[in-house]
Amino acid sequence: MDFIEKIKEQAKQEIKSIILPETEDLRVLKGSEIVLSEKTANIILLGDEEKIQKLAKDNNINIDGAKIINPLKSEKLDTYVDALYELRKAKGMTKEQAKELLTTNSRYFATMMVKLGDADGFVSGASHPTSDTLKPVLQIIKGRPGVKTVSAFFIMCLPDNEFGEDGVFIYADCGMNENPTDEQLADIAITSSESFKELVNPNGIPKIAMLSYSTKGSAHSELTEKVVRATELAHNKAPELLVDGELQLDAAIIPEVAKMKAPDSPVAGNANILVFPDLNAGNIGYKLTQRLAHAKAFGPLCQGLDKPVNDLSRGCSAEDIAGVVAITCVQAQNMRKDK
Repeated sequence: MDFIEKIKEQAKQEIKSIILPETEDLRVLKGSEIVLSEKTANIILLGDEEKIQKLAKDNNINIDGAKIINPLKSEKLDTYVDALYELRKAKGMTKEQAKELLTTNSRYFATMMVKLGDADGFVSGASHPTSDTLKPVLQIIKGRPGVKTVSAFFIMCLPDNEFGEDGVFIYADCGMNENPTDEQLADIAITSSESFKELVNPNGIPKIAMLSYSTKGSAHSELTEKVVRATELAHNKAPELLVDGELQLDAAIIPEVAKMKAPDSPVAGNANILVFPDLNAGNIGYKLTQRLAHAKAFGPLCQGLDKPVNDLSRGCSAEDIAGVVAITCVQAQNMRKDK
């Protein structure tokens, strides 16, 4: 059973309600069909019911069982308007602006549904840039208590089980923080270890490599020193974690290289979490792995939020959407346990 099959089996243990707001996208409707047929989640679609049903029917997509909510006609609209206004009035938002956002931007409506407990999470990004999904989430849901840095990660599943956790890696941050500080990198490392335990292997040991173009002082610059400081901060904040850096990618994942470049490292050669120094490196790294190694990429997933919301790559497939819905369900299950 591969990674996503395990996640789907876990999702079935406690069914959650997940919103898919981008109902004009055929992949979203096809993804809904997969979720409903596999019974991994309850699906809520946002938009005009007649248009959604016609689009599905015209394309032979079965969305029977999905709940469709039209924000314009929702009985909860006034409640959401009032709540959004209260949350954002200090930033200058008026009730009129709140209503306009909720009736014209499905991601804001989905965010308020999740914020007020009318759904367990939502997944978006198939037809919108990451910022469109994350802006309302960061404004309204925000980070969970104790988390200073909300970040994004990918779960990368390689066809070869030789590397990572039986072929599975967490790559972070690949979708949110453009140029994280040393403290933010440390936070990303710690929350990535939590995501590993939550989604990859609850009984496994997170092994976190703080990546750089240098290994253990082979080069010195402002860039490498940031990673060194981040590693030290992560050790101080979570001394129980196996985290090491700065490490080059080959030293992080290949035992033979690790023996030469970082023989005393508790992580080198066996890393299953890769923390990239900036968004350039993270985004390039995950796309290289996906395209050249033929890895499956799930994400960008969010970590550190108070409620589960996940982004999608605009190149995603319907199967990818169904997979991220299942991941969102498992995150919701774990958040309920933590509260």
